[in-house]
Formats: sequence, C-alpha cells, structure tokens
Amino acid sequence: MNHPSYRFAYFGTPAVARDTLTILVESGFVPTLVVTFPDAPRGRGLALLPSPVKEAADERGLAVMTPEKLDAGTIAEIQKYDCDYAIVVAYGKIFPETLIGSFPKGVLNIHYSLLPKYRGATPLEAALLAGESATGVTIQKMASGLDTGDILAQKEIPIAPGETARELRPKLILAGARLLVETLPSFERGTLMPTPQGTSDTPLTRKLKKEDGLLSLDGPDEESWRKYRAYADTIGTYFFEGGKRMKIAKASFTNGRFVVERVIPEGKRETSYQAR
Repeated sequence: MNHPSYRFAYFGTPAVARDTLTILVESGFVPTLVVTFPDAPRGRGLALLPSPVKEAADERGLAVMTPEKLDAGTIAEIQKYDCDYAIVVAYGKIFPETLIGSFPKGVLNIHYSLLPKYRGATPLEAALLAGESATGVTIQKMASGLDTGDILAQKEIPIAPGETARELRPKLILAGARLLVETLPSFERGTLMPTPQGTSDTPLTRKLKKEDGLLSLDGPDEESWRKYRAYADTIGTYFFEGGKRMKIAKASFTNGRFVVERVIPEGKRETSYQAR
C-alpha cells in the first residue's frame, strides 16, 4: 500500500527502532533518509557491526547516515535531504533545537508510556516497579524538554498479572508502530489536534545501573517481585549467597511470597534453587 507521503527522516538505532521501521515501510511509509549510530564493536570478536536499524535500511536500499555527533555539519547534511518531518524511535542522542527546527512539520516520537506519566529513559520498567495494571504508548511531537511535547495519539495496554518486561515490551513496540501508522495520514494532512501535556507527579525515569537489580531475599516480597518483572529483559535481578552472586533466572509470586525457582550461580550454569 503506497501513500503520497511527505518526505521524512527516520532516526533510530536498536532492535525496537528496527522493528518499527519495518512496520512503517511495510505500511507504505518509506523514509527519505535513515539516521542511526555508527558501526560499533559487538560480539565475542568485537567486530565492527552495523546497528539493527542500519542493517534493515541497507536491506531495503534506503539512504543512511551514521554521524558521530548531531553537530552543525551533520545537521547541514541532513537538511540536504529536504525532509518535511522526522520520526525518532530510540535513537540514543539528545536532539538539538536547531535540528528539531529544521523539519517544517516537526519531529514525532514514540514513547512507551501514557504521557505525562513516566517521562524519561525507562518508562516500562517504571510502570512495572510501580505495580501499574496498565501502561501504553504515546505519539508525541518532540519539544525541547524531555518527553514534554504535545500528544498526538495514545493507546492503553493492559499489564497482565505476572507479566514481565520480556513479554510486555514486544506488545508495546508493536502497538507503538501501529499507532504511528494510524496517526501519520492525519498528521500529514494537518487535521490532527495536538494536546498539550499536563504536569506529572511521577519522577523522571532514568537509565538503569547494574546494581539496581540487587535484591535482598529478606526484603519486602512485593518489591522483589516488581523488580524481577521490571528488569527481566535488561539488567536482570540477583542476590548474594555465601559471598557469591546468584542471578535469578526464574521466579514466581505465590500467596504474597516472592519465590526464586531457578538461578545462575556466579561462574556456573543455571540450576534450580532451594532457599537455605
């Protein structure tokens, strides 16, 4: 299905951005330019490999830029593609106001929460840590403040009991991409009425650190369960036993108790766990 779309640039780097780019292209929204991170060392051999977004763009023969910085020279090169607007999905760099201003129709972003709640880097994890029963996706128009732009569309996604970030994240990625595809035609026609964000009492979410995953098995069971769910597909959770780090591979929450079922002891293979 082809759309008489405006010209747009797509900014993204990891797998979530690759998956969204794929859905856009399959829906007829083909970017004029793709901007992603430079090739980086990955894997055991630390060979220089392209980002997931670059791989997908190259497969489709799309124009790609991989700048180190979004400086004046890079912005000038991007402007040569004469794009009307841009879409940003997990690009990984802060957008200068000069870059935002270089797109006549603005810059759109998919955020994985129901803004204004859970602005920042880890909205899904924050929702699970807070024990939310639902989260969602937001299409926003980028502004100078972090995740403070006008809202163009939103979709609520329920969180099933016991669902971890590993199961929930793919749902949000798919929902966000589909909502973007549904939103773009009216955005391009200029018939969307943006909604300014209200204020939010929740703190700005931050990038995760490895130590955030540390649990005490003597601590509050509900807190441990929420951390396990929130960090399941990123930093994971762990505890120390006999001076050794024990990564939690599988856990459950039964009758109000956090139960560790399988662990990966430091330097060993995954095994079942019996509490001492």
